[in-house]
Amino acid sequence: MNTYSSTIRKGRKFDQVLEGARSVFLVDGFEGASVDQIAKVAGVSKATLYSYFPDKRLLFMEVAAGECRRQSQAAVDMINSCGHPREVLDQAARHLLAFLTSTFGRQMFRICVAESERFPDLGRQFYASGPMVMKGELIRYFESAVARGELVIDDMQLAADQFGELCKADLWPRLIFGVMDGVTQQDIDRVVTGAVEMFMARYGA
Repeated sequence: MNTYSSTIRKGRKFDQVLEGARSVFLVDGFEGASVDQIAKVAGVSKATLYSYFPDKRLLFMEVAAGECRRQSQAAVDMINSCGHPREVLDQAARHLLAFLTSTFGRQMFRICVAESERFPDLGRQFYASGPMVMKGELIRYFESAVARGELVIDDMQLAADQFGELCKADLWPRLIFGVMDGVTQQDIDRVVTGAVEMFMARYGA
């Protein structure tokens, strides 16, 4: 069986292709983006593009992995290790939900799942580039908050996973399964407030 990493060939214009693809995918999404447009924006020929990425899905997922790294780094930079848990968790939840509920985020998840059998390491790369980074940063924050006496947590790994799931409550499943088309600020506020309150009720000092 092919793997994701062995199918992609890197070369001199690899980053150029990725940046062009990112610009197009973020505007048009996966279905709306054409290879012709991506090649044009990237300033390369279709032959060059296909030499790096023989499948548009592979190109999308490489862009998605990079976007995950961007989002994760932004979240890491945003977290104030000395901030109060309610403030930090509120910010982290809003950042996570903004990405998960975006069109790009939803498309990325669907394609990752759809291609998991053909490219089994694709999902692992996606997880390592985004969710695992965010989880690690939350755990580091929890450790400092516990040391200050603001949180009481025995299992840091489980607490980080639980908070992530609380942030997905209601909105994310309905978006993924097409029950709703988009979210409002009121929707986000409701889920974030509920996630923070639930987490603090369980782990607050």
